[in-house]
Amino acid sequence: MIPVSAPPRVRALLRSAPDGPVPVLHRGRDAVYVEIAGRCVGVVSRRATAVPCALRAAADALPDVRWARIDQGVLHLDDEALPVGRVVEVRVPTLRALATSPAPPPGDVASMVGRGDGLTPYDDDVLCGWLATHRAAGIATDEVDADVRRCLDRTTLLSATLLECAMHGEVIPEFARWLAAVGSEAEAELADRLAAVGHTSGRGLLQGARTALDHLRPLEGAA
Repeated sequence: MIPVSAPPRVRALLRSAPDGPVPVLHRGRDAVYVEIAGRCVGVVSRRATAVPCALRAAADALPDVRWARIDQGVLHLDDEALPVGRVVEVRVPTLRALATSPAPPPGDVASMVGRGDGLTPYDDDVLCGWLATHRAAGIATDEVDADVRRCLDRTTLLSATLLECAMHGEVIPEFARWLAAVGSEAEAELADRLAAVGHTSGRGLLQGARTALDHLRPLEGAA
């Protein structure tokens, strides 16, 4: 048994999923990703990026995995059960801003989705940063949301799931800490830490968020 913590929507997804095998999309020492009901759900060690669609294990590394299944709302990797012992918050902090309308999109959304290399293409990360920043400010982005959803089949399942998470205001901890510090003395240091996440993911998130912030004009001490 490997106890894990989970974001609220991931726990709810597991509880609603039917019993049975689920496809393993990626196997690694620090992260395993499976498909559940059309969404990507991760299991990450404490050395991996805590994406908002993942169960978090306190282990330094994960065991080798051959198969996965759901049994009464609990994910199993091979014969190891992963019961959820704690719920973790993954939502963006509240951002007070002068603007009441959304910023211009960071590019042509239809051509951005899926553009770039890796499990999370760079332009998808830019869109995630832009979307999540608007959720922090409480500003709807209905047109961009619709454009993104129409194109989700153009990208990886992990990236499509993270885009959907961003539309719900769910982000990695490094993004939440940086956004909460915007306008403070800690902002630059936390921006550097965010930029260091992944191969290019952190930089993409920063680019999208800053594009949004230029328009939203956060108030001093906004987060």
